Amino acid sequence: MSEENVVFIGNKPVMNYVLAAVTQLNSGADEVVLKARGRAISRAVDVAEILRNRFMTGLEVKNIKIGTETIETSEGNTANVSAIEIVLTKKK
Repeated sequence: MSEENVVFIGNKPVMNYVLAAVTQLNSGADEVVLKARGRAISRAVDVAEILRNRFMTGLEVKNIKIGTETIETSEGNTANVSAIEIVLTKKK
């Protein structure tokens, strides 16, 4: 899995990320990885479901990883943030 097949999910509208993932898959990638942290996790799940059900019905969820990342806040403290990584792959 190469680093260019990763779509980082943030605060933009869901369809922006769907389009980014479709572009990755149409350019020859066999799989795409959706990564999100914190409040963007639900948006990542939405992107995965929209991709699977509406745009590319030949996709399946290969793997889902969940975890916690420690980030540094603007005040210099550390905070724990939930993270998710969803791997979608084309069905053979």
